[in-house]
Amino acid sequence: MIRALAAAICLAAGTAHAATVIVTITGVRNDHGHVLVALCRKADFLKPQCPLRGAANAALGSVQVRFADVPAGTYAAQTYHDENDNKILDRNFLGLPKEGLGFSNDAPMHFGPPAFEAAAFEVNTGETLISISLRYF
Repeated sequence: MIRALAAAICLAAGTAHAATVIVTITGVRNDHGHVLVALCRKADFLKPQCPLRGAANAALGSVQVRFADVPAGTYAAQTYHDENDNKILDRNFLGLPKEGLGFSNDAPMHFGPPAFEAAAFEVNTGETLISISLRYF
């Protein structure tokens, strides 16, 4: 009985540190494809292996992507509008994105993607709400 109670307390304590992150993506220019979002720790930022990924059907204006059971910590979100559903951020001959993209904190993109610190936000218990404006070049 005592062991079962101790196990239940440990399990409850473990889930108390998980949160829900709701990302609202604005500025979606059409309803083609999907809007893809990744929540990344510093080591995975701007890399394809961010473990927390989500998607929403594209809709003119804005969409939301919800992440459940996100461990507490510092993250940065990266998103793009995959208009043709090929799971690749398409680029033009100059290397500029042909599809909309954005980062948490609407971190500026001066001559390339932002630094992790510019896009970083904290996740604690409960809900964390962030908004990202897509930018089309």
